[in-house]
Amino acid sequence: MRKMRGAALAVLLALAAGTAQAESTVRFWYHFDNPDNPVADLVAKFEAANPGVKVEAENIPWNSYYDNLYTAIAGGNAPDAAMVKLFAQPRLVEMGALEPLDDRIAGWDGKADLQDDLLKINGGPDGKQYYLPVQYVVSYLYYRVDLFAQAGLQPPKTCEDFAKAAKALTRDTNGDGQPDVWGFGFRGGKGGYDHWGPFVLSAGAKFEKGGLTTPQVIAANTWLVDLFRSQKLFPPSAPNDGFQEIIAAFQQGRTAMTIHHIGSSAGMVKALGDKVSAVPVPECNGGRWTSYGDESLAVLSSAEDKDAAWKWIAFLASGDANVEFNKATGQLPVTKSGAANWTLHEKRFVDATVQSLPFAHSLPAVSQTADFVNTVWPAAMQRALTGEITPAQMMQEIEQLYAP
Repeated sequence: MRKMRGAALAVLLALAAGTAQAESTVRFWYHFDNPDNPVADLVAKFEAANPGVKVEAENIPWNSYYDNLYTAIAGGNAPDAAMVKLFAQPRLVEMGALEPLDDRIAGWDGKADLQDDLLKINGGPDGKQYYLPVQYVVSYLYYRVDLFAQAGLQPPKTCEDFAKAAKALTRDTNGDGQPDVWGFGFRGGKGGYDHWGPFVLSAGAKFEKGGLTTPQVIAANTWLVDLFRSQKLFPPSAPNDGFQEIIAAFQQGRTAMTIHHIGSSAGMVKALGDKVSAVPVPECNGGRWTSYGDESLAVLSSAEDKDAAWKWIAFLASGDANVEFNKATGQLPVTKSGAANWTLHEKRFVDATVQSLPFAHSLPAVSQTADFVNTVWPAAMQRALTGEITPAQMMQEIEQLYAP
């Protein structure tokens, strides 16, 4: 009788354990614009491999994503895991909303397959690791292979190479005495800071008091502005040109070089085929700087089952799952194996991206950066290019934003 009771109790305990395991749920927030959203399929694959965990994935509209996330955290209703960007990390850490991942990442089998430098770039403000990268892009230099070949040029490796190539490629093909092809398509409108950064921020610039107004940084900005104002190596429209303008001019052969990331490569290849290629931005002023575009995953500190939440985000950041995830986003997988077998973009653009990672940077993750990107930089850049202010005054205005 006692044995029967013991056996019955063991069955009940096993059933209870099974029920508890099955009730482990990970609430996951993400944002996808692509209608071919693969997350449901990925959830099904994950749950099949992890029968004790359920994932409730919710696609939150991008335009209200962070408002909703901050509100949910403050109200005690945060998800267990979420997609996150670097600009939000200081605030989330300050709120105590993120679970440190250092120990989990250190013991994770997938760590060795992550692209070099990604964890360093995504490091937290206090030196801890809160983010696990899931996708990324890096800005690089697009160049017209056909125009370079006609001029007998190689893609530039330094600022000096860049200036010489831009000068050789700026020419008058109509015979009216005015250039109609220019060496570089500079984006002076909103979003163009990643055209400016490689040539100016590479001079050791820091977004702090005195860090943007050193003689070296001002000289670098003066050099860049002079390429437009005095040497006329950019189209006259450069002060106002945005993304559509620089891409159209490049595809039409009116510019020989421009800067963007792999997100525009499919359109480039469709328009130009093998006439377009890419290399990392040139080394300038003794340094190198290019813009890093990020998206990562985090476990929220309020998660009921942090182990289950970690398993889910680690799944998304590794192997075939990361490849499928990024086929939908159009960005690059964070794994070396995924990049090696990547077919969504031409290999030359993947190579240029990976080669750029060692000197890829994000803008400061502080509240002023939104104003820098949207208003302060484009307004100051346009006024410097048109001669309304000097390159030194432009740098003073930017520094005033970050260090009044």
